Amino acid sequence: MGFRTWLCLGSLLLAAAAQAQSLPAPREFYFDEDRYTTRPIVAVPGEGGGGVERLAARVQRRPEDVEASAQLAHVAMRSGRTELGHSLYQGAQRNAANNTRLQRAVTWNYAWDLYRAGEVQQALEQWRTLIGGWPKAPSWQPPTLALALWRLGRQREAVAWYAAAVRTEPTLWTDAANFPRLLPDWDEADRAVLAEVLEAWRADPPSWP
Repeated sequence: MGFRTWLCLGSLLLAAAAQAQSLPAPREFYFDEDRYTTRPIVAVPGEGGGGVERLAARVQRRPEDVEASAQLAHVAMRSGRTELGHSLYQGAQRNAANNTRLQRAVTWNYAWDLYRAGEVQQALEQWRTLIGGWPKAPSWQPPTLALALWRLGRQREAVAWYAAAVRTEPTLWTDAANFPRLLPDWDEADRAVLAEVLEAWRADPPSWP
């Protein structure tokens, strides 16, 4: 294979990678509720020592148990066993392929665990798969994607997504004092990052469309 062929192939791969990392343009409004997606997955109550043992035993008996696998994946990633967490989450996604609601919930939880493990790009890639499904315009997407994009240094895109939240609920998303009520499950540090996005939006609010 000649140098020019390799160069062409490299360019195609780079273009494909860039396309894979891109997000569609945000919609104007995001009013949809998405409670089936944005829920903690709990198959076995309690995540203390006994709860984890019961959870692991359940997964060992029935590896196809999606919710048990996803919960154990969450426990694994939270305790720093990221490789095990990845394996369990990806298996849960495969086993939930015929159940869209469950697969979306697994993916949403996986993305947050990736984000909290510092794997922000991988988290964004997971969240990206939830764009354009059903519901089409869930309210969690603008602030969540804005957070990830800002952390990745993609400030212009972050502000564009945040602007969709403002268009949807202008009385709520123009004041960071509302964030604890709007985002009760977020860490204070992440709400502080989103406040930076809000300030950037205030400085130069994008027009629509």
